[in-house]
Amino acid sequence: MYLLFLSSEGVNQTESIKVLTLVQPGQVGVGIVGGQLMCLEMITKELQSSSFSHRHFILNGFNELQTLRPVLFLPFSIMFILSLSANSLLLYVVISQRSLHSPMYILIAGMAFVDLSLPLVFVPNMLLSFLFDWRGISLNGCLFQMYFIHFVGAFQSTLLGWMALDRYFAICRPLYYNECMALPKFLKFVIPLLIRNVFLVMVVVILAGRLTFCLSNVIEGCFCEHMALVELACGSTAINSLVGLISVFLVIVVDFLFTLTSYIIIFTSVLSSGISSAKALHTCVTHIVVISVSLVIVLTAFLSFRIRNNFPAAIRVFVSTMYPLFPSCFNPIIYGIRTKEIRQQILKILTCHFVKTVPQTLETNKNE
Repeated sequence: MYLLFLSSEGVNQTESIKVLTLVQPGQVGVGIVGGQLMCLEMITKELQSSSFSHRHFILNGFNELQTLRPVLFLPFSIMFILSLSANSLLLYVVISQRSLHSPMYILIAGMAFVDLSLPLVFVPNMLLSFLFDWRGISLNGCLFQMYFIHFVGAFQSTLLGWMALDRYFAICRPLYYNECMALPKFLKFVIPLLIRNVFLVMVVVILAGRLTFCLSNVIEGCFCEHMALVELACGSTAINSLVGLISVFLVIVVDFLFTLTSYIIIFTSVLSSGISSAKALHTCVTHIVVISVSLVIVLTAFLSFRIRNNFPAAIRVFVSTMYPLFPSCFNPIIYGIRTKEIRQQILKILTCHFVKTVPQTLETNKNE
């Protein structure tokens, strides 16, 4: 553990010194401050009274691997390339094919855009960290990264709610589907949730930015996650934890309950009306699979920061890295395979490209 050297005038030096006894949280250690031997509790009070706060942090994810850490570059780069290529292809197919310009496919394209954007915020920096050991990040950069990750991540659950609403109107209110899903009326469902996400994430990040980080500046993770940064703060962080829990409830939990209620109404309506349940299930099961996978990963990552004693650091870092990255790789594959119209258009595009490429290759070889 490292502390800052404090002179009698205050914090005017940044020379790092080692604590005489390396300690874990909750244990007693000693160090030298201002030329005097002090216990860890006294050092903490001294640093808090000095109004010093770290402005730069170290992302220390997977530090336990030490020399094997660069090996992580390969699997994470494969996932990153898969996410970019799959979501880009899905976006291109929906945008380029007029037959897919309906609300359901536009929402799927919106999910692909979210899944494409999220890894771009932290994965390149993480890969450079694995290769060249570049771990530093400023506080402003950390807060920006935190805002974007949580803001875009919030839209994953919100989009799943909008998709459930789309399926509800398509199956339970088919005569009013075009009217209800027309842009002017659909904006009534979009704008309030957009304002909610912007406001809640902004409050969480602003409160985190106002904290004082006077002791450790080492973040146990590969990117700036809210609780990973807040736990480094001096003093009480009860408000931050409370606001974080409220935000999780008002975004993820509310969106999940809304989505769950929509599908319960859909299945109840299908079973009671005698409509072909197989068709309805096929329409909705893709969204349900995506919801289930996303929810399990997010809840596991959320609980790993609050039940710390039962989660090894390496597992916690792995889960926190997977919850924004894995859905970005998983979602476009599921939508591409299970959605018939999208699958047909992808095969059509790939087949046309192959048909055009092969004759050109044969003609080139003949000329040679």
